Amino acid sequence: MIKIYGIPNCDTMKKARRWLEANGTEYDFHDYKKLGVPENKLKNWVNQTGWETILNKRGTTWRKLDDEVKGNIDEAAAIQLMLDNPSIIKRPILESGKLLLIGFKQDEYRQLPG
Repeated sequence: MIKIYGIPNCDTMKKARRWLEANGTEYDFHDYKKLGVPENKLKNWVNQTGWETILNKRGTTWRKLDDEVKGNIDEAAAIQLMLDNPSIIKRPILESGKLLLIGFKQDEYRQLPG
């Protein structure tokens, strides 16, 4: 089963979900604004892709952080920041078996089973 993590109002999330639905791909949606992100999941994603891939430095949540926080970021600090502020996690994050996709790219989504 495909599980997609993100925030419902995010434009990129909407594109991803529309693509999945248009292609008849069933999925389970996890709203990490409401439900948070399971720490073990986040650490697993970081282990697979690196924290730099998961941490969204383009969004307003990142821009609002103190420069001192931004300047002293490392893996442990990034993980804690993402647990405390799920909106700073890139989205969507899609899991399908061993496949992990960060962000939405149609070419990558075409790899999905089903």
